[in-house]
Amino acid sequence: MRAAGQAQSYPLSELAVMGVGQVAKHLRTFLHLGAKAESDFRTHRPAALILIDYPGFHWHLAKRAHRYGIPVYYFVPPQLWAWAGYRVARVRRHFTAVLTALPFENEWYQARGVRTHYIGHPFFDEVRHQVLDGEFLAAERAKPGPIIALLPGSRTMEVEMNGPVLMHTARKLLAQHPAVRFLVAAFQPKHAEMMRGYLAGMSLPVEVHVGRTPEIIELCTACAAVSGSVSLELLARRKPSVIVYRMSWLFNALARRLVRLKYLTLVNLLADALLYPEFASDNDDSDKLVAVLDGWLTHPSQRAALVAKLDDLATRVGKSGAIDRAAEFLLAELRRTQPG
Repeated sequence: MRAAGQAQSYPLSELAVMGVGQVAKHLRTFLHLGAKAESDFRTHRPAALILIDYPGFHWHLAKRAHRYGIPVYYFVPPQLWAWAGYRVARVRRHFTAVLTALPFENEWYQARGVRTHYIGHPFFDEVRHQVLDGEFLAAERAKPGPIIALLPGSRTMEVEMNGPVLMHTARKLLAQHPAVRFLVAAFQPKHAEMMRGYLAGMSLPVEVHVGRTPEIIELCTACAAVSGSVSLELLARRKPSVIVYRMSWLFNALARRLVRLKYLTLVNLLADALLYPEFASDNDDSDKLVAVLDGWLTHPSQRAALVAKLDDLATRVGKSGAIDRAAEFLLAELRRTQPG
């Protein structure tokens, strides 16, 4: 958004935290940002407030904007259908409309009295506009051996919890398939250094890269990924993947009590079937990840069958244009409510 000309007051992505402890650690910053935003609402009165994901803090902003009569729209709303359905009352109270990303999500919000507009998932727009680095692809393809992609997540806490699991997976899989090699797609340099640290003392054919996620996904035979929206990119590129999400024992216990979902992964939810094997626990599930990856490497027919199912699903739900549909809806809203 900055590249498109947006003036950013604060890089909120740096506050992508989860859990009570992490929120408490940054509480002063959240309070400061909330007060600054309310001051802007009062003095500048924007035509609309558009919030993207990030429940909790954004709900406080929505409440304050609503207080000043500013229309509030949610773009890619929080997944309340997964973990906190009772909180939909806040959305109904403070949001003018929700721009939904998933078909079943749209139906869920509408059934609970929330005005929605279905646009599809913007992740498919991102895939459509990606320009892959041909030199990088050619250089990696010139090296021997099948590639397994390792995606440790975009949050530091996710890398801390899952990075070691992915390294253990690589070590164990290499023992069964000596020709295989691994490419790590780190979200930022800090995460790359963390992953290299987990490699210390291990002699493994692992390369760690930053800013190469699309290329690494395109190159891989299969992938082991931390659960997140990146699974939609894996779907768009028809890549067999096993999903992991290691968490603390406390977070795991809370999740088991609060989350009411048949599947953890967005791809599986869209398919209403277990296309991507998924393992979420407070344990090291590397043995389970190895078993899945070994099956795809040992039996190409199994991999091909899954790719066919991914292709069918992606053809049905992976339509690009979400960003354009969102913009068209929001502009129409402003013309309707604020003529001239």
